[in-house]
Amino acid sequence: MTALLALDYASVFVFALTGALAASRAQLDIVGFVFIASLTAVGGGTVRDVVLDRNPVFWTGTPGFVLLAAAAAVLVFFTAHLMESRHRMLLWLDACALAVAVPAGVGVAMMMSQPAVIVVIMGIATGCFGGLMRDVVCNEVPMVLRQGELYVTAAFAGATAGVVAAHVAAVDLPALLVCGAVTFLLRAGSLQFGWRLPVYRPRPPRN
Repeated sequence: MTALLALDYASVFVFALTGALAASRAQLDIVGFVFIASLTAVGGGTVRDVVLDRNPVFWTGTPGFVLLAAAAAVLVFFTAHLMESRHRMLLWLDACALAVAVPAGVGVAMMMSQPAVIVVIMGIATGCFGGLMRDVVCNEVPMVLRQGELYVTAAFAGATAGVVAAHVAAVDLPALLVCGAVTFLLRAGSLQFGWRLPVYRPRPPRN
């Protein structure tokens, strides 16, 4: 339980940083920073807990999560101008957040004894929905939908690796570490080396 709580805190903080960076790119005021940061930070975990009927939802039971997100927003509000490239920083922080949030979702679903397919879906939802909400509200093309990039794929592969590792080792913590490592390596590879999935290309109809 302590490990899952730590994962949720880490996920909230790093995703909040990405939300605040998105707010800086949109040139919002400090209230906008806090709103976007909080939405990004708790969005994925909220979807997870609502779908799993987990009561209370993690941040309503522990309001410190929202306070942490607000603190991250204020930090970025006063320091974003010091960054050489806020967009690149956002991408890499988002990759780190994904690699923490996916194991958090996987771990909660495992703790609730969900079937493997639900564990994988909850890992994907926890990792992806916060960033999706951030990008939609900030009027950006969502990272999860950018052509061929390994984002949802990275979350899926990481969650699946975590499920397999938990089945083989029968110990949750190493499985969560495997989950996070696979997620980050694939997402980082997509950012650094341009790893992509093939995308649909329309073809003229045959006569």
